[in-house]
Amino acid sequence: MDFGRTLNYLIFLMKSKLRPGLVSITFRGLSIEEIIILACETGLHGIEWGGDVHVPHGDLQRAKQVGQQTREAGLEVSAYGSYYRFDDCLEFDGGDYLPFDTILETAYLLGAPVVRVWAGREGVHASTQNGVSKIADRTREMADRAAKLGIRVGFEFHENSLTESNASTRNLLNEIDHPNVFTFWQPYLSVEHAYRLDGLEDLVGQIENVHCNHFAKEGWPHALLLEEGEAQWKDFLSVLRRDGRERWVSLEHVKDDSVENFRRDAATLVNWISGLS
Repeated sequence: MDFGRTLNYLIFLMKSKLRPGLVSITFRGLSIEEIIILACETGLHGIEWGGDVHVPHGDLQRAKQVGQQTREAGLEVSAYGSYYRFDDCLEFDGGDYLPFDTILETAYLLGAPVVRVWAGREGVHASTQNGVSKIADRTREMADRAAKLGIRVGFEFHENSLTESNASTRNLLNEIDHPNVFTFWQPYLSVEHAYRLDGLEDLVGQIENVHCNHFAKEGWPHALLLEEGEAQWKDFLSVLRRDGRERWVSLEHVKDDSVENFRRDAATLVNWISGLS
């Protein structure tokens, strides 16, 4: 082992404002233990645990246990990735609702500093103004409750929701206008690099964490090796570090859903971030 190189890397991680991590839903088929080992082995520093498989909504004992396992391994819980979609206030007719109080309690026992939620189930053109207002009102209520527990609220940055474009995300955040509400960010699929970069520069002051991936022009599910997106991601990382805020840049989706490709992507991400220091 090169002790000097290892020491320099550890010092970099302590000082860096961009933290390399993993989104657990990248490998839904792996166990909690396997996810933790993989993160440790690849030099990542934290895990965003998903609420669908690894830390199910409302399974409070599981949440507490997974948070403890993560920290005992020397990792941090970067976020709780929930699938709350405001169904309880929009009266969505599609199954059981997920009350936000349940999501928040799960995130709290997990030890997550931020809970990720989805801004509805429809894009802005399919949503009524009444629906948008309901989401904004409920988000402010959620943010107040979360703040009392030291937890922030961040929106998934995704199509088929009110954060499906740069403009719609900005409009939603402006309407909510709450200091404890942020957005996650990831490159939109099948759009030009300039559009992605413009949106990032506009939203960066309200961006919580980032999901890191690289897709072919065809979009989902054609994931590529992260190294193939080096030019674009170096632009993104340069913007993300400007305000000095600590953010997690967490790998999500890898080519062929391969663990070996993930290892390669993790090495790429760590090298990129370390090159910024």
